[in-house]
Amino acid sequence: MAPVVEKFAGAMRPPRILYVGDLGPGSTAEMRMRALETLGFSVTGVNSASGSISARRNPIQYLAIKMRRPMDLAGANARLAKDGPNADIVWIDKGVTIRPETLATLRARAPDISIIGYSPDDMMNRNMSSQFFRRTLPFYDVFFTTKTYNVAELRDLGCRRVIFGPNAYDPATHRPLARAGGGLGVDVGFIGTYEPDRANLLGLLAGGGVPVVIRGNLWEPMKRLGIPGVTFQPAVIEDDYAEAIGATRINLAFLRKSNRDLQTTRSVEIPACGGFMLAERTAEHQELFAEGVEAAYFDGVEELIAKTKHYLGHEEERARIAHAGLARCLRDDYSYAGRLRAALEEAGFAIPTAAANE
Repeated sequence: MAPVVEKFAGAMRPPRILYVGDLGPGSTAEMRMRALETLGFSVTGVNSASGSISARRNPIQYLAIKMRRPMDLAGANARLAKDGPNADIVWIDKGVTIRPETLATLRARAPDISIIGYSPDDMMNRNMSSQFFRRTLPFYDVFFTTKTYNVAELRDLGCRRVIFGPNAYDPATHRPLARAGGGLGVDVGFIGTYEPDRANLLGLLAGGGVPVVIRGNLWEPMKRLGIPGVTFQPAVIEDDYAEAIGATRINLAFLRKSNRDLQTTRSVEIPACGGFMLAERTAEHQELFAEGVEAAYFDGVEELIAKTKHYLGHEEERARIAHAGLARCLRDDYSYAGRLRAALEEAGFAIPTAAANE
């Protein structure tokens, strides 16, 4: 591969990116693709998503996932082989269905192409990865991860270069939003998918006298318990998601333990929507948002209950922190465009100029 700065700097046309990822509604991969367009790249999307797969409706496909050999039902590998050589950059967002032989063929046909990988998840988590993924790592020129610990791990598995970048938000989706008659307002809420440790904390919070509203999927195990003070509502995406955050006085942000999270997409999306965030305390969270100034944090259920009750009783303080969190997102440009610009520049890629698009 040619040195990337020399390859694209001063180009008469914007660099062409073939972007492979889950481009379904509300997906963060689609948000990152649009951010690259904002930066001036010419982007063509390839949707690698296979849709919802269940053991009952799709037993063979489901078994393949459990064996960590997911089927490429969307035909992303064929699109890569066909259209990849015509691009300057192939960007693969969490490419668990991409085969190593596809990238080997692409590299042979287009030796100067740049292959970039990205994942917002812990790719060492078996449930987030695949057998194919690890074998593709040597073909990436650079891999961007939001997990600090993945940097050394991915490099040890053969990835040439791995760069850490914090989580981000999409300004078109994650912004303060209030719509007449929305009816999404609650005191304390959590948006996300069921996990046992999350359910345990939320149940204890309700048991401590703080009713909570949960919006998300797969909460049936907790629903069956019928815990007083816990209300379930459907998952929300896009504008409903932004409005729900803004209409919730205290937005809880839990880390996914199986993902070894130290920060998540929610960590930035909640403040970007103008919401007050009460999140699990980590050094990375505290670096993103100053504690007690731009967000609030807790360790364990006792502090969670105490902090929740405190901020429910101190409306002006809560509103001031929420406003400061939004201001931090804007001031330090936590947007996907800002984060990806910084990551690409660190990797040595020239960002297209306005002149290159004229």
